[in-house]
Amino acid sequence: MKIKSSIPFFVLVGCALLAFIFPSVPQAPSPETAEKIAAINFGDTAWMLTAAAFVLLMTPGLAFFYGGMVSSKNIISTMLQSVASMAAISVLWVVVGFSLAFGDSIGGFIGNPSTFFMFKGVLDGAPWTLASTIPLAVFAFFQLKFAIITPALITGAFAERIKFTSYMLFLILFSLLIYAPLAHWTWHPDGFLFNLGVLDFAGGTVVHMSAGWAALASALYLKGRKSNGHSPANIPYVILGTGLLWFGWFGFNAGSAVGANNLAATAFATTNTASATAALAWIFLDALRGKKPSALGACIGAVVGLVAITPAAGFVTVPHSIIIGLVASIVSNLLVEWRSKSKLDDTLDVFPCHGVGGMVGMILTGVFATSSVNGAVADEGLLFGGTKLFMMHMLALVLVSAFAFFGSLLLLKITDLISPLRVTEAEEAEGLDISQHGESYV
Repeated sequence: MKIKSSIPFFVLVGCALLAFIFPSVPQAPSPETAEKIAAINFGDTAWMLTAAAFVLLMTPGLAFFYGGMVSSKNIISTMLQSVASMAAISVLWVVVGFSLAFGDSIGGFIGNPSTFFMFKGVLDGAPWTLASTIPLAVFAFFQLKFAIITPALITGAFAERIKFTSYMLFLILFSLLIYAPLAHWTWHPDGFLFNLGVLDFAGGTVVHMSAGWAALASALYLKGRKSNGHSPANIPYVILGTGLLWFGWFGFNAGSAVGANNLAATAFATTNTASATAALAWIFLDALRGKKPSALGACIGAVVGLVAITPAAGFVTVPHSIIIGLVASIVSNLLVEWRSKSKLDDTLDVFPCHGVGGMVGMILTGVFATSSVNGAVADEGLLFGGTKLFMMHMLALVLVSAFAFFGSLLLLKITDLISPLRVTEAEEAEGLDISQHGESYV
């Protein structure tokens, strides 16, 4: 067994040993905690359990979405990368990930790793401050699903050329050192972006911008494939994946209302409308260029709309979600067209779609957010006469982009030093399904 390529295995063994040494045994709650637990709403809890399941379904949906776009010799490896994220991050989140994201704040930048270490105090703890009507464990597992899909999104950028064991190591490092801090900055009541008034309803910044910038860093660091021209192997897989993503996104966005309430209904409506608009816009823009309307284009457009509405879903009106979907679709379409003519090998256009889509959504949240939709909006968007929110969003865009991009570059370098990222030229030519996993789609 090679030590370098087995680091993820040793991490898993370490987690198992920690579980043995530090078992999370439920304790009798204090009177104050018991009072908060008694206020839990069964309807909200039922919806949030359902929403968490919806969001988890997005990751298999992403596997089909990405798997259908790559060459036939790389379908299994590409889909497995999403499944691997489901497994690895689920364990990591219980051990320390939830603590780093939502533990007691250390300077507004990161959570104390000991707060919920090994899920200490989660099953019997008081509800989360901003989700007071559902059990803490439900909130923790709902947030886990976001942590799972974020690194899985990055895989589209380095598809068809990364070693599986190296990917697993990068996955762990990214989750601990990029995702968890961003979640803390943005969603923790003591996070520094939260206290600047930055709004991110369901992860446009935390999920899509971080994944998009990491994707760009990955494409630049790993460089292009030896032969980067191929046709998607299975368009029906892409359509299936899009349907699963669209379905799951209702849990992603409407679930971020953390209750069965009017805000969840608003997020549900804006999500569907933005996605539908973006799908149509992608098709029509392609038609204006003389292209045939394609299933692939419609699917990509729909996902771009879902990405862009994510930060805004619970802060904007339904008519404004049409504008968000339209603008994001046009901008991402133009970026995809530019990328296809450049030397940048972002295999499945993760940066133009998720990174740029997330940035468009973040900017337009600063334009269209209004307290008439969500009373938590302290500063009105630019359209309603406010300027502070928009300026804070522009500042956050720069800070998050720099942190995610340069942080990911550093983690790629560290990973590469420990376990080389690229497969050999012969392994790439053979296909990762065979060379990495000994399995074949055909």
